[in-house]
Amino acid sequence: MLSDEIIDEVRSIRDAHAAKFNYDLRAIYADLKKSETERIAAGHPFVSSPSEIPTPKTALQRTRFAHR
Repeated sequence: MLSDEIIDEVRSIRDAHAAKFNYDLRAIYADLKKSETERIAAGHPFVSSPSEIPTPKTALQRTRFAHR
């Protein structure tokens, strides 16, 4: 398997963040939500996910979305 320095860096940052919270998923989630709230309050743009999955309009799209 090839090593990618960007992927390695992202993984090391993610691991360091998780280690700060002793790998407790609830604490990690709470920290991420707190950070998100602070960034929104500071005026950073936030894009919410769509409320529903778009309907495919072509056969290729129907095939692609069928594997989700």
